[in-house]
Amino acid sequence: MPQTLKVRDLIRQIRAAKTAADERAVITKECANIRSQFREEDHECRARNVAKLLYIHMLGYPAHFGQLECLKLIASPKFSDKRIGYLGAMLLLDERQDVHLLVTNSLKNDIGHSNQFVAGLALSALGSICSQEMSRDLAGEIEKLLKSQNVYLKKKALLCARRIVQKVPELMEMFIPHMRSMLQERNHGVLVTTVSLITEMCLLSPDVRSHFRKQVSNLVRTLKSLSQSGFSSEHDVGGIGDPFLQIKIIRLLRILGRGDSDTSDSMNDILAQVATNTESAKNVGHAILYESVLCIMEIKAEGGLRVLAVNILGRFLLNTDKNVRYVALNTLLRTVSVDNQAVQRHRSTVLDCLKDPDISIRRRALDLSLALCNESNIRGMMKELLNFLGTADIDLKKKMVAELLSIAEKYAPNKRWHIETMLAILDVAAAYVREETVPNLIALVMNAQDLSAYAVMRLYTSIEKNIMHQSLTQVAVWCIGEYGELLISGHCAEEEPIQVSAGEVLNLLEKVLTSAHSTLATLSIALMALMKLSTRFDQSSIERIRSLIAQYGQDMEVELQQRSCEFTHLFTKYDAMRAPLLERMPAVEIAAATTAAAGDEDMESGGVPDAEVPAKAMPGEGRWLFCLCDSGCFT
Repeated sequence: MPQTLKVRDLIRQIRAAKTAADERAVITKECANIRSQFREEDHECRARNVAKLLYIHMLGYPAHFGQLECLKLIASPKFSDKRIGYLGAMLLLDERQDVHLLVTNSLKNDIGHSNQFVAGLALSALGSICSQEMSRDLAGEIEKLLKSQNVYLKKKALLCARRIVQKVPELMEMFIPHMRSMLQERNHGVLVTTVSLITEMCLLSPDVRSHFRKQVSNLVRTLKSLSQSGFSSEHDVGGIGDPFLQIKIIRLLRILGRGDSDTSDSMNDILAQVATNTESAKNVGHAILYESVLCIMEIKAEGGLRVLAVNILGRFLLNTDKNVRYVALNTLLRTVSVDNQAVQRHRSTVLDCLKDPDISIRRRALDLSLALCNESNIRGMMKELLNFLGTADIDLKKKMVAELLSIAEKYAPNKRWHIETMLAILDVAAAYVREETVPNLIALVMNAQDLSAYAVMRLYTSIEKNIMHQSLTQVAVWCIGEYGELLISGHCAEEEPIQVSAGEVLNLLEKVLTSAHSTLATLSIALMALMKLSTRFDQSSIERIRSLIAQYGQDMEVELQQRSCEFTHLFTKYDAMRAPLLERMPAVEIAAATTAAAGDEDMESGGVPDAEVPAKAMPGEGRWLFCLCDSGCFT
């Protein structure tokens, strides 16, 4: 028989292995030794071998061949063997394996054992590996233990009852009658487990929830005694009396008070007391306050209590602990829909969180800032968000652009502000806008006839500096073609006009046509813009326009070649029709695509910068904005 290694010797050998291969060799050799000893029915070393298998299992290696040995240890009369056996059963067995059903009889015997520690082992195992079959077989044994005077067994039995209720909800009926007396217990361990069981039952059944609403006064009394109790070395954590029990009770109160005015009224005072008196200098206090805030926001609480809850979250935002700030932002985001005005008071603090070095906090602060935007604060909020957009991470920019465009459309105080904002977004992050933004912005400019001069001058200035971003360039080129005469006229009531000549405009369009960054859609729009300018500019510019268009008559791209040939034909054979065909387009409705795009799954995956998008023609549903004539209409 090979010599049996002690557990600590095996651990020492595995830790001494220098490579993964050496570790596997040690474990393979030891597993072979353990198998041979299992076959030889070595009773003396069985517990030691199972303990070694558990360590091997924890390292991620297969140890399923030790399952039956665990059952043999459970059946042993020795406590030390049972302890290893039950531990092995909890780690190596689960309800998906038929082997675990063989342990049911041993569990039933040990639950009724005269030694409370043996019974405790069985209860711990049942709470871990209980299945539906076990639940039905052993529920009666657990119910008997709920009447026991032994506190040690009672609290373990309550946890087993919780597991049974999760597996077989219809069995909760046998436990409900015992809960009232359990809530009168003075032992905190029993109280914690009782509240956990009641919480589980209330989540599973609305009828049970209605039944336990009668016990709210007992729960409030217990919570009040905990919050007002003095120091107790047995339950004190960070200067607060049994925070675990307090949190459990507050969570149960939240479930019971949900949707019930009378129940909510009965807990308003104690929640205000807990929220006011709990020390928030330590994490223990933060946990209780957080649970109190969730409870206040979910029940039908008084308005003043909601304000108190939001103010607590506002204090969390000033905390130096990043985890506390993240939790506060997350909770405030869920609270906006409940009490928007109370959250608005902390708007400046939320905006400061956009400058936090932690990306997760910045992301949550951004979500909350976007949710806080409304008609009354849109100007200030948009200014702050645009400042943040300029320095935001690429991942955040991809999401922000769609959200900002949607918010600008929803809360725009006037068309001038709407146009300014959309252009500002394109200036900062044009590479990340969605395709439908281009036709929607064009339609917005078309509908604001009194702002056409301002828009075209603003766009001309933008692409004069940079023509790399295709979405901005497409909008600008289209507007230059449509309103070119306003651009060179120098008349603009909205702001100081710029002096631009027809030659400078054509130079810019030629620059767009020859740019390596221009996509097929941009080039198509640029050719259309040149054609329109032939009716907006004087006769001295027509020859140059014809020359620029004619260059694409033999282009490799069929779309550009077709446009060039048709436009050239229009100059020669149908010149009399050119001016009527190229009149300004009428106002159109703005597509709802921008608002629908906010939060779309494409934003989750992120937009692709225009420089990385393969050249392609404009989508069919949007081409009417850029081409005034159907293909082949002049041939």
